[in-house]
Amino acid sequence: MFIEPHLKGERRGWIEVICGSMFSGKTEELIRRLKRVKIANLKVEIYKPSIDTRYDDTKIVSHDTNAIQSTPVSSSKEILKLVNNVDVVGIDEAQFFDEDITIVCETLALRGIRVIVAGLDMDYSGKPFGQMPHLLAVADYITKLHAICMKCGTIANISYRKVADSGQVLLGEKDIYEPRCRHCAELKD
Repeated sequence: MFIEPHLKGERRGWIEVICGSMFSGKTEELIRRLKRVKIANLKVEIYKPSIDTRYDDTKIVSHDTNAIQSTPVSSSKEILKLVNNVDVVGIDEAQFFDEDITIVCETLALRGIRVIVAGLDMDYSGKPFGQMPHLLAVADYITKLHAICMKCGTIANISYRKVADSGQVLLGEKDIYEPRCRHCAELKD
């Protein structure tokens, strides 16, 4: 384990997790928070998994095409190697990171850094996704966002997969996924 001890007199960091289904506004909220931090003249570094190239290779981009520059990394430990003298670290699509992402976030928080993480809390089948349950367990603040069900119009918390594919990870957008409530996700089209 590589969590660094808290040194007396250092500023205190924390972990914020933004979660929800696809199309709920997670990335939009992450970008909003990070832009506010930049307005406050705080030093920010932003990371995303290198496998997420849906909209851009290096930018984090919301479904509404709001964007902010980021650094793609292939493993969560790379973040610790790259972080240098920052106040805030933003991480998008946390569900795609390896099992060390929680320890990385805790290490950063112990260094006095505000860590803002966004990711899917459940996969297309409604099961916990990747390391998100662990991040939610250690988070100081949690924001759960909801989309609108494409079938009935109530709040949606499931990223319903419209194509037949049983793999947990299948990158895609509205052509492959749509938000659905628990009831409508059970309905077969």
